[in-house]
Amino acid sequence: MPQVIAFLDRFFAIRARDSSARVEILGGITTFAAMAYIIVANPAILQFAQVDEAGNPLLPLGGLTVATLLAAAFGCLLMGLYANRPIAVAPYMGENAFIAFGLAAYHITWQERLGSVFLAGLLFLLLTLVHLRSWLATAIPKTLKHSFAVGIGLFLFFIGLYETGIITSAVEGRPATPPLVQNEKITKPAVPVRLGDWTDPKVQLALAGFVLTALLMHWRVRGAILLGIATIAGAGFVLGMAEPPTRVFAVPWDPAYRLDEIVLQLDIVGVLRLSFLPILFTLFLISFLDTLGTLFALGSAGKMLDDKGNLPDIEKPMLVDSLSCMFAALAGTSTSGAYIESATGIREGARTGLAAVTTGLLFAAALFFIPLVEPFQKLTFAYGPSLMIVGLLMFGAVRQLEMDDLTELAPAVVGIVLMVFTYNIANGLAAGLALYPLLKLASLRGKELHPGTILLGALCLLYYVFGLPH
Repeated sequence: MPQVIAFLDRFFAIRARDSSARVEILGGITTFAAMAYIIVANPAILQFAQVDEAGNPLLPLGGLTVATLLAAAFGCLLMGLYANRPIAVAPYMGENAFIAFGLAAYHITWQERLGSVFLAGLLFLLLTLVHLRSWLATAIPKTLKHSFAVGIGLFLFFIGLYETGIITSAVEGRPATPPLVQNEKITKPAVPVRLGDWTDPKVQLALAGFVLTALLMHWRVRGAILLGIATIAGAGFVLGMAEPPTRVFAVPWDPAYRLDEIVLQLDIVGVLRLSFLPILFTLFLISFLDTLGTLFALGSAGKMLDDKGNLPDIEKPMLVDSLSCMFAALAGTSTSGAYIESATGIREGARTGLAAVTTGLLFAAALFFIPLVEPFQKLTFAYGPSLMIVGLLMFGAVRQLEMDDLTELAPAVVGIVLMVFTYNIANGLAAGLALYPLLKLASLRGKELHPGTILLGALCLLYYVFGLPH
């Protein structure tokens, strides 16, 4: 065992980054626990990518589950072994909805959708190899980089609140309206978001999970987030709020989890036509912005950014992101990239690729325990509070915003607000990046702009001009 620990320390430079093998492994387990819900959610969403005339899904749920796990294991292992970063990589929650629902208007096959994902990944790869992606990354102003962390933190908090039922959408049939005057009194308007049913035991467990995890974090208990998830999940099973699994073990080549119907079924040739340019541009821009925002947010959370707010050696995680995206398309699933839930492991002290390798191995192991994992991933009241806690911690980056300069503050706040209220990271990032150079130029401070900032701003402006937000 000492020889193994010594090897891991040398390979991942663990002590050089003020960490330990135990902390890294714990961080990887914590990250897995926070993002393992994709094992259920991602395949369920992608099933809607293709249905028959009766509305029945044509894609096998079991095969999509296996593809999701393979893509996650591949991305995490590559990130850990090559880039040596504590960042998990898996199919994006957001891009999968765009592929399944957003592309429905184009009336294209699911094979062509996978082909679009592959070509977007290939474009990422080419831009990375010529160092254009890192050049663009360094062109993002420092204030906006920190605003990404704030916005994504609030976005995570909002997701946690909504998924646990602590808040919910307005009552059906009562859209958001301005205040109305009735009998000379101003009535309370309908709102887009309201409190959920706090008498629901599941909501109460979620609230308890948030308080418990916050206390454990305050007391600096190692594995606080993982302990919070495990405790609330255990309480849910004891109280009968979850169904036990029907079986524990199943091999991934079981007939119920056949992969041959979707693996290598992508249609690249069919995508190579002019009408597909909007699709490819949308996938590229959304994924590019999501990846940049996530990397900078995680770098800020883990104190991995340099004095200029840049992530050192950013080409490696970007290359991993590109290859993972291409692999995901080959396996039969949606766009892969860096996961913001990695912040849970980073907050536990993870600083090296050993954490990502641990997460990847757990995803690989889950291939043999899909029947056991599925019931746990439905317990949003257990993992939702962890998203809220991480979002709360990431909000600390707000201290780095330039509060006295509106040309810096306005783009940052606009980006933060749109991330949360449009429920989409890319929309907020694009708005902030587009507004920043416009304000600098309008205030006759164009000399402060990096050429890449102008280019990014122009691309993000096109994102809105051509109606690409989703």
